Amino acid sequence: MKITTIILAAGKGTRMCSQLPKILHQIANRSLLEHVYDMSKQLENNAIKIVYGHGADLVRETLNDLDVSWIEQKQQLGTGHAVQQASAHFTDSDTVLILYGDVPLLKLNTVKALIKNVSEQSIALLTVNLDDPTGYGRIVRDASGQVSKIVEQKDATAAEQLIKEGNTGIMAVQGQQLKKWLNQLGNNNAQGEYYLTDVIEMAVADGIAVITSQPESVDEVLGVNNRIQLSHLERVYQLERANYLMEQGVTLMDPARFDLRGSIDSLGTDIIIDVNVILEGKNSIGNNVRIGANTYINNSIIADNVDILANCIIDNAIIGQGSKIGPFARLRPESVLAEQVHIGNFVEIKKTTIASASKINHLSYIGDATVGSRVNIGAGTITCNYDGVNKFRTIIEDGAFIGSDSQLIAPVTIGKNATIGAGSTITKDSPENQLTLSRAKQITITSWQRPVKQEK
Repeated sequence: MKITTIILAAGKGTRMCSQLPKILHQIANRSLLEHVYDMSKQLENNAIKIVYGHGADLVRETLNDLDVSWIEQKQQLGTGHAVQQASAHFTDSDTVLILYGDVPLLKLNTVKALIKNVSEQSIALLTVNLDDPTGYGRIVRDASGQVSKIVEQKDATAAEQLIKEGNTGIMAVQGQQLKKWLNQLGNNNAQGEYYLTDVIEMAVADGIAVITSQPESVDEVLGVNNRIQLSHLERVYQLERANYLMEQGVTLMDPARFDLRGSIDSLGTDIIIDVNVILEGKNSIGNNVRIGANTYINNSIIADNVDILANCIIDNAIIGQGSKIGPFARLRPESVLAEQVHIGNFVEIKKTTIASASKINHLSYIGDATVGSRVNIGAGTITCNYDGVNKFRTIIEDGAFIGSDSQLIAPVTIGKNATIGAGSTITKDSPENQLTLSRAKQITITSWQRPVKQEK
């Protein structure tokens, strides 16, 4: 069976109060439309068509890498009109699946169950039972319980508005039948639009059965029309991700205060994650890892037995086995730490490799550097790697000891087992096994007196 999925994504989203097209607003750092696309891509033998309109240039520019055909709806005259724009893009024998770019959490199993109900004698419709169906078209059934039509709320009678079964707008239908019904659509309604829902009544008139199915959760079919709904679905999505991780053995101190806005491509055992942790991009987390509260991790690899204390930023970094990071540490892109490395509070590392068992425990900046093993870098040390135009590299060899409040002016090499005296500014290479320091001579002025405030 060949499937053509048509994703309707042309609306402006006025209630979002935003210059950004609604479908480009994000859940977990991915646009609403991309969530729908990601699910659709999992269907076999499926060609995806996106009907877009408002913010056309920005939508195409932002999502240009999607494997889809783009169909522009220059005038937004309703859902039926939108599907009409795509009628030349599917064949009579296709199963046509209609989805919406602002309904991001629809599940693959729900869609597969829907598609199974499509045949030459039937059209498949996804409905949902709601305590409050305000805003939804109502599913009108006859005395035998069969669907007879869908009536939009603005066109519904008082009795029809009491119906709790709502139309999600999601349907699947044989291509030949859909083309026929699309050609018959009119706009004689309160909105003056071409409603796709009118297809249901046409199907009934043609003796085609309307087979309904429902999602496991109402949240699957909720659309985003304002920031409140966007926030609600973000939390629904994040709780799903949190529950999945806990099923895999991860301890989340508070699942409601955890965000996975990317993926964990490799997941170890006995991982403990404290509150307000955010993971973005693609990450790998090993066994027996602890991640402290308020930590941000992006596109990073964390090996076994790593302890990340609270309030750290780990961005495009690699942390070796048994290392300890933080609190309040920042690892910037291209930071590569070997095993048993300690990076302490208020330490920033950038584009630096650090070999095993080295320590940078306090208030230091190490950038564009190569640090050997068993190096100890004291508090307040910085590598001065930038001259205003170019960046240069600092090399600190194995066993070196850098005294507190030192400045290493790159390019410079600190030799093996060298010691740099505290408070030094190093502009030349320091030899192995030697003490190097640069300080002004300390003097005491015995005749000096502290100034006192003069009385007026």
